[in-house]
Amino acid sequence: MQVVRAVSQKYIPSPETFVLLDEFRKMVNDCIRIGLSENVTSMHSLCKKTYHQLSKYPVPTYYRLTAISKATGILRNYRKTIKKQPYAKKPYVSKLMLTDCYAFKITNNSLRLPLKNRQYVYVPLNQHTLSVISGYTVRSVTLTTCTIAIAFSKETAVIDSKGLIGLDRNLDNVTTVTLNGKTEVYDLSEATNAKALYREVKSHFSRSDVRVAMRIQQKYGEKQRNRVQPILHNVSRRIVDKAKAENLGIVMEDLTGIRKMYRKGNGQGTNYRSRLNSWSFYELQRQIEYKAKWEGIPLVYVNPQRTSSVCAVCGSPVSECTERKVMLDVKTHDFGCSFAGNGDACEHSYCGGFFSSVWARKPKISPFFASKFM
Repeated sequence: MQVVRAVSQKYIPSPETFVLLDEFRKMVNDCIRIGLSENVTSMHSLCKKTYHQLSKYPVPTYYRLTAISKATGILRNYRKTIKKQPYAKKPYVSKLMLTDCYAFKITNNSLRLPLKNRQYVYVPLNQHTLSVISGYTVRSVTLTTCTIAIAFSKETAVIDSKGLIGLDRNLDNVTTVTLNGKTEVYDLSEATNAKALYREVKSHFSRSDVRVAMRIQQKYGEKQRNRVQPILHNVSRRIVDKAKAENLGIVMEDLTGIRKMYRKGNGQGTNYRSRLNSWSFYELQRQIEYKAKWEGIPLVYVNPQRTSSVCAVCGSPVSECTERKVMLDVKTHDFGCSFAGNGDACEHSYCGGFFSSVWARKPKISPFFASKFM
């Protein structure tokens, strides 16, 4: 299985680089315009209609195919959008950018991009970027006015896991539990507090100038990301390292659409909705997913329905006590399980219990999972 990652760094573009980025942006917009007018739906058809028309731009022909590919992706996303929002604006690329997967070359600790015939522009790479991509196949590069991202890949095999580790993502922590009952809680309260702090700071800005307000929002948004991302990276790395060391697969809930619970008009306070809508559940999922794939660790998503309301051992209803502790409801408990413990651990013991049995093909599973899934 081939897996792809990317590393990014800051850089200072030269005047020639600015020209190259601007020409590429114009090429992408031309492809979008032609694709919309001709109602083109595939990259092959768009390439036939636009390739020769892009010859008016004074850049190497390498960039034509990547510009067409970029425009195809934008058009595909636009068609998905208009199904839900029929009056959505037509796409237009306003920011300078460049994507290349054919002509670039890394030489002498620099990235070389063709500018014209036998003329090149060089972008120096720092030691971190060089050390990360060393020994791997470099696939493509993407440049903006201040950032360069390099995608690289490797071949990896999916490991034969001996069990599963369940993950429960919460606003202030992430709880992991293995099948032997070992529970570990990773604190994310620092990230939550940082978001609340910057949300409070930005709420006091009252400039009527939209452009100034946008720059301020971008400034403090970047500061917030710089504080939150390392926390999520540290937690996701520790979880994946633990799964790799113990040879375990990872089970997570599929939380798609959870933000619908915190829309305006749902009877919730502004502060409550702000906290829940700033929850970085998907960013943590994305980081765990690509790191697990890179290490060959199996990853499974389950339906979150009832994972926190039934017993992980026998399936009986549970009732929540204080401090996220759960205990069995004696009125409806029929299996004599007498389980009591952490609510997050209970939730993902439920997720891991069934999948571990199927994964390892174990004959002994709890009666509840047998009746519900088998």
